[in-house]
Amino acid sequence: MNQAFVYDAVRTPFGKFGSGLAGVRPDDLAAHVIKESVKRAPGLDVERIDEVVFGNANGAGEENRNVARMGTLLAGLPVSIPGTTVNRLCGSSLDAAIIASRQINTGDADLMLIGGVESMSRAPWVLPKTEKPYPAGDLNLASTTLGWRLVNQAMDPDWTISLGEATERLAEKYGVTRQAQDEFAAASHNLAAKAWDEGFYDHLVAPVPGTDLVRDETIRAGSSAAKLAGLKTVFRTGNGTVTAGNASPLSDGASAAWLGSENAAGILGMDPLARIAGRGAHANDPQYFGYAPVEAANKALAKAGIGWDQVGAVELNEAFAAQSLACITAWDIDPGIVNRHGGAIAMGHPLGASGGRLLGTLARTLQATGQRWGVAAICIGVGQGLAIVLENVTAAPSAKTEKG
Repeated sequence: MNQAFVYDAVRTPFGKFGSGLAGVRPDDLAAHVIKESVKRAPGLDVERIDEVVFGNANGAGEENRNVARMGTLLAGLPVSIPGTTVNRLCGSSLDAAIIASRQINTGDADLMLIGGVESMSRAPWVLPKTEKPYPAGDLNLASTTLGWRLVNQAMDPDWTISLGEATERLAEKYGVTRQAQDEFAAASHNLAAKAWDEGFYDHLVAPVPGTDLVRDETIRAGSSAAKLAGLKTVFRTGNGTVTAGNASPLSDGASAAWLGSENAAGILGMDPLARIAGRGAHANDPQYFGYAPVEAANKALAKAGIGWDQVGAVELNEAFAAQSLACITAWDIDPGIVNRHGGAIAMGHPLGASGGRLLGTLARTLQATGQRWGVAAICIGVGQGLAIVLENVTAAPSAKTEKG
């Protein structure tokens, strides 16, 4: 079986809902990171790209005609390059990486461009068709920005509660306090601000032409648990803990990464950053979606043949502080190895793009720290989780042997 490697990753700055990137169509955001990926491999013969796989959670708006294919065409790549779009909600672009890595493993491809895109600002309202023509009553528009809409009444009502209420239940079940959530959220902001100031994201982020946004728009440097404690809870009034401050914001953005076999090094003119060593998917009760990464990551580690005691870096998507803390506690790991450069609470969570951000950040974190093993994990609405284990190729024993 061929090995699959991550060679490079790039993303846009993540924009605040209705703000910095709201004027840019999602297919144009996808085209931007595709063009940037090609630009960063100047020796690349674009005809050698086997396929483009992108994630997107909405699919109801301007990205509705297979945004991977649309982005490829808008980026000016040859019409012969196929494109497919994946929807696993928040995990869509991490799923794109999993799908592409399997194609590389089997020998069906040598070079894949993966990524994801979401414009939550531009997500449309939808009007369902009526069962009969010319209805006499009013009709209601449904927002496609986030969460359930047009719910099937046969669904268990517990499964279709809001993501925020689901997180409140998870916090109750696993004993995650409001103070712990606010402390975690403040740390996310301060770590992200520090990473930007120190230049960590300079090579990972490419601003979108025609916009003024050069950094992730929702980072609040100097945040503190004391400041966040003053925010009102959103989903419960009396005994609630989830606020706008300890949850990820609605966001816009795109991400991309080159995945390839060993042969791709010659095609791209790049050395690989990391090997995809394990993959895992897990599902549980939809109302506890935030806990699904626990077993997804455990499965991925088992596939890689390692344990948590060998992991030096974790990129866990911070949909909410409560679910992130529950996962970290379940894994019994040092919180200091998780999201060293900030997370989604600070930087934003454009649903279809977040998995690609995690993968690229993890690969660059392993490179910067010299750690050998890392885990990228993400929770997904309707009770799912995904995870990928990366091995830093420069820290692997074979690499050390080659270097002498």
